[in-house]
Amino acid sequence: MRHVLSAAVAAAFALAAAAPAKAQPLSPYASAGEQQAALADGRTTSEQLVRAYLDRIARYDDAGVRLNAVLAVNPRALDDARRLDAERRAGEIRGPLHGVTVLLKDNIEADDGLPTTAGSLALADNVTRRDAALVRRLKDAGAVVLGKTNLSEWANFRSTRSISGWSAAGGLVRNPYGLDRTACGSSSGSGAAIAAGLAAVAIGTETDGSIICPAAMTGVVGLKPTVGLVSRTHIVPITAAQDTAGPMTRTVADAAAVLAAIAGSDPADPATAEADARKADYLAALDRNALKGARIGVWHAWKGRSPRTDAVFEAALETLRGQGATLVELKGPDDAATGRIGREELQLMTAEFRPALDAYLATTPASVTARTLADVVAFNRAEARETALFGQEIFEEALAVADDPDRPRKRAELTRLAREALDEMLLGEKLDAVVAPSGGPPSIVDPVNGGVFLGSPSRLPAVSGYPHLTVPMGYVSGLPVGVSFLGPAWSEARLLALGFAYEQASKARREPDFPPHMGARPEIGRAYDPR
Repeated sequence: MRHVLSAAVAAAFALAAAAPAKAQPLSPYASAGEQQAALADGRTTSEQLVRAYLDRIARYDDAGVRLNAVLAVNPRALDDARRLDAERRAGEIRGPLHGVTVLLKDNIEADDGLPTTAGSLALADNVTRRDAALVRRLKDAGAVVLGKTNLSEWANFRSTRSISGWSAAGGLVRNPYGLDRTACGSSSGSGAAIAAGLAAVAIGTETDGSIICPAAMTGVVGLKPTVGLVSRTHIVPITAAQDTAGPMTRTVADAAAVLAAIAGSDPADPATAEADARKADYLAALDRNALKGARIGVWHAWKGRSPRTDAVFEAALETLRGQGATLVELKGPDDAATGRIGREELQLMTAEFRPALDAYLATTPASVTARTLADVVAFNRAEARETALFGQEIFEEALAVADDPDRPRKRAELTRLAREALDEMLLGEKLDAVVAPSGGPPSIVDPVNGGVFLGSPSRLPAVSGYPHLTVPMGYVSGLPVGVSFLGPAWSEARLLALGFAYEQASKARREPDFPPHMGARPEIGRAYDPR
């Protein structure tokens, strides 16, 4: 079931089909920076950009491709674009996002008449009429909210056997680089939409890997900021200890522009108390020569699990060396320590989830009949579409967790362990950043047996609250793989500068070709028979 089929949405698509006179369309893959330049010199308007993207969303949602990346389009987007065009004509430019389109993951609220579903049919009527704090910042910066993206339902925190990128509200997100391949999760729709050229930029959210994995597997840039740099107010939660939102874009410069807009303190989110003092001019910090003289630690995480990914990573390391970086081989964290962190992370997230979700649901409108996690569990048991493919054992376990007054101490201890593991690498070797493969290439979607996951460096930055950037690194048989840049808390400006220098030197990203399966790729040809 898709909640886009309304008269307002139909009208928006109809308007998109009638392109205005004298339109000079840009490539749908143009960066936000390129679009801003075209807006500035009059080659296009925000209204024309919105029309073009609405048309493209409609075309890539048909039976031929069916990306399922966009859940809903904003019926007010064209009006917002016209208003911003009028401001531009009057000489009022809000900044680098003025008139640029943004898609929001559908666990983020926006006051545009659309529900915020987290992919669940239980929240189909969750029209809160309020902007998340980060959405208000985007609008104040001049961005046009184009709509909402599909996601792994409940941000992939319902079942241990869930299918990444699937939700009852929107179906399965398809990867533009291989329609039979996973787009990962939970910000799958945001990654796939930006990879497919359905908007200029998008926002994802992460608790552990939910920005980094889909960004890497759909060939885009993804940044998980330091927890506390971006407000979580009016975002469907998992745990306040690890949740954050961040940009998903086609270029590092676009990620910097988006982060500059959304970073900042919010009185309603105590974790952001330091954000105003810590945020920086991320665009100004970008430097093509940032790698020169930088000390970069090399973490050969999960080496050998995907030899072809290892080969792409070695080529990335040569690029880093060629740009003047000093590479330091790292042993990496102790397996016993990381195993403990992983086990305790899941235990604590499960315990923290019910009170966080119950508090959120209590603020939703009366039209939402599920007022607690227990209500959602009951809804899912009664709604066959919710559990046709997998269950809700994490939800049920979360309901059974007893209150524990010692939980804050346990969380603080877990955070300390994760920070020590990263700090041992970063501070012990006096590094600017640590690099590692963001993961392997996307696996085939298999709703029966599950997919193949080759590992990710996301856990330590997720649990520690430290930032994590992924940048397109290359391709394995046409499937994207990313390179991760890890740094200490509040180091986003430095990570973005390093990632920008690598991006400009490597020029690794290329546009998707939407093949239905691996056998459709020219380089595979007759050597691979998908039958």
